[in-house]
Amino acid sequence: MPILTTYSTPVLEEWVDYNGHLRDAFYLLIFSYATDALMDRLGLDSQNREAGGHSLFTLEVHLNYLHEVKLGAQVEVRTQLIGFDKKRLHLYHSLHLTGEVQTLAGNEQMLLHVDLSGPHSAPFSEHTLALLQAIETQQGDLPKPAYAGRVIGLPNTAKA
Repeated sequence: MPILTTYSTPVLEEWVDYNGHLRDAFYLLIFSYATDALMDRLGLDSQNREAGGHSLFTLEVHLNYLHEVKLGAQVEVRTQLIGFDKKRLHLYHSLHLTGEVQTLAGNEQMLLHVDLSGPHSAPFSEHTLALLQAIETQQGDLPKPAYAGRVIGLPNTAKA
């Protein structure tokens, strides 16, 4: 399995700013919907969340804006599993014009599996771990995304 296409949408008028571009907050909304779709694929959909009392909470997000996205563009999110352990999920979403190769934006996320009765962290179910393992195996030959693992900072140079 290549990178998963997890979400597709047109860029809506209410998402566009005064420059005619997709407003920065809506990039994250689009990526959030892609995370929801991945949760559904992993058996963490709304029905199972209610029945089992478990969900994913976002711990950290990094967002890279690479190319402009304009009103009406049809975009899709492709998702790559970078890694996971018994409680955490590390993933990378990339935003593309539908069917195109060029990455418009990248979004790296660290998510935590949570027992909502606490709430407190909790291990994934065996079923979810098996699904994560299957995705990891199927995506095993994919290179690490170029923007994954980056840190925000200024170079150590003398101030002007």
